[in-house]
Amino acid sequence: MLNVFTLVNGRLFQEEINSSDALEGVKPIWIDLESPTLEERRWVKRIFGLSIPEDAMDEDIEESARFFEEDNGELHVRSDFLIDDNENPRAIRVAFILNEHNDKLRSQGVLFSIHDEDVPVFRLLRMRARRMPGLIENAKDVLLMLFDADAEYCADTLENIYDDLEKVSRQVLAGAVTDDTAGQVLSAIARHEDMSGRIRRNVMDTRRAVSFMMRSRLLNAEQFEDARQILRDLDSLDSHTAFLFDKINFLMDATVGFININQNKIIKLFSVASVALLPPTLVASLYGMNFQYMPELSQKWGYPFALVLMVLSGAVPMFYFRKRGWLK
Repeated sequence: MLNVFTLVNGRLFQEEINSSDALEGVKPIWIDLESPTLEERRWVKRIFGLSIPEDAMDEDIEESARFFEEDNGELHVRSDFLIDDNENPRAIRVAFILNEHNDKLRSQGVLFSIHDEDVPVFRLLRMRARRMPGLIENAKDVLLMLFDADAEYCADTLENIYDDLEKVSRQVLAGAVTDDTAGQVLSAIARHEDMSGRIRRNVMDTRRAVSFMMRSRLLNAEQFEDARQILRDLDSLDSHTAFLFDKINFLMDATVGFININQNKIIKLFSVASVALLPPTLVASLYGMNFQYMPELSQKWGYPFALVLMVLSGAVPMFYFRKRGWLK
């Protein structure tokens, strides 16, 4: 899919592109390629002189492979963008290519983004840029605003995690946590811990990308200040994720503690039952001995006497344990 955007009256406007002639007839500021076809790649190469690398979305982590400048003046940035999906949370690798210096190519002043699936942050920026005139003036603004929107998207996700953790916290601290409830709580905590870790990794990646743009001397004074503000926002997200990790660890420890209490109650009941049955077992063992001379063997009341003695020897300890509250 080829999404082409131009600036119209200070707003980002999406052009309808269905042929190479239509693409050649516009002056875009941003070309977003979502799972581009071979034909769309050829259009971009023929019109703008841009060859999209085959490894544009590879999962390289070395900074030299993700942030670099080509000899022809093209700036390459590969960054991850978060997708908050309850069933499949993930990060999408996006490759950006920007040519600001080589005026021999028609790609000068055009931001190219390549990715495999739709990114929520991109939709957020397009909506804002259509409603807010003057938000974007050039391709560098588009790239900066994407990183800014990514930071805001991460912040919103963290707020949602905190709200869910508050519900879990009330459920845990209410007491009387059953094993089923504890299982649900641990499952929710594990999901939030995983998402918090993804956010922290995404924040680190965005910080690296923005820092690279600042070092490349590509930004003017106003854009440089915007980039510094983005870094400050990312630093605040780091503090928030650290707070959430502490809260998650507390809730996990509390839940595991309730599980241990429930298990101890079960073990205590078994222990009490075992101790209560020891006296009847002793009586039965005594009367199971094969001695020739036992006082009760020749008596008619010997058998009922042994049964009553076993019942009493078990009932008396149970009554004592109940009175002490050990059976609760």
